[in-house]
Amino acid sequence: MTAWTDSPGGRRARAILTSRPFLTLAIVVAVWIAASIASRGFGAYGHLRYLVELGAVIGLVAAGQTFVVIAGGIDLSVAAIVTISLPLLSWQADPTGLASVLAVLALTTAIGVVNGLGVALLRVHPMIMTLAMATFLQGLLIIIAGGSAVTAENPLVHWLGNARPAGIPAGILLWIAVSVLVLTLMHATPFGARIFAMGANPLAASLSGVPITSTTLAVYGISGFTAGLAGVLVLGMNGQGYVGIGDPYLLASIAAVVLGGTSILGGLGTYAGTIPGAILLVTITALITVVNASPGWRSILFGSLILGLLLLSGREQARR
Repeated sequence: MTAWTDSPGGRRARAILTSRPFLTLAIVVAVWIAASIASRGFGAYGHLRYLVELGAVIGLVAAGQTFVVIAGGIDLSVAAIVTISLPLLSWQADPTGLASVLAVLALTTAIGVVNGLGVALLRVHPMIMTLAMATFLQGLLIIIAGGSAVTAENPLVHWLGNARPAGIPAGILLWIAVSVLVLTLMHATPFGARIFAMGANPLAASLSGVPITSTTLAVYGISGFTAGLAGVLVLGMNGQGYVGIGDPYLLASIAAVVLGGTSILGGLGTYAGTIPGAILLVTITALITVVNASPGWRSILFGSLILGLLLLSGREQARR
């Protein structure tokens, strides 16, 4: 047994079993089992499928957030980007609704690129730049929507929010496809290697030939794209949108990232941990609902999770 654990295969297995993504997944499974025992119906397939479907929205927003955080930044505009995409989806350029969806995704990607320009070229701190963008978008949304609700009249948006191909919600299938692309881009391409290098040590990465400016534009552009994609899914699932509908996803996206083991200081992490982190967050929310706790407790719990994991991430970074 000792010989096996000291072998390359044993060391890899031990590394996987002790990794934050695996531990987060184990917590999800443990919470699901405990909640299923304590509350009848919680463990039903339909309910667990619904939780994963809700997790897909957080997971999509957190996909771009993971890129940004690994690269050493943070995106506080994702909630506003989710919300600003909703009224724009009412534009009907073709019967399928595809044109309006593509136009919205192009716009949200461009918003992310503007964030990147502010960070990379103007040297504005990511927190300040993205917070200013969020404030601008919130004001623009009030002017555009005037506080009125937006309904999902787009056929493609409606399909994404309600279709069940082979019994699986389209939103989950969309999340799976995005997850595969994100993990491939993050861990199997030169771009992925560049964002890890930039997050770990920007100066050393620059001296090694990493194009800091274009990489920064790319990660913030990806964040804008995935937030816009989440906005499409939110509108489809809810049937309508309103001012502030994206607000819960800012804190949730950051919590999912740090729950999955990505260092908030940059240079270390993986989207493979963000995925169970997103599911854990919606599971916690569901449990709070089951016990009839107030929404304030959810905010307290999420805030406590982030503070605790920030401290843990800082200690892990100090050991490197």
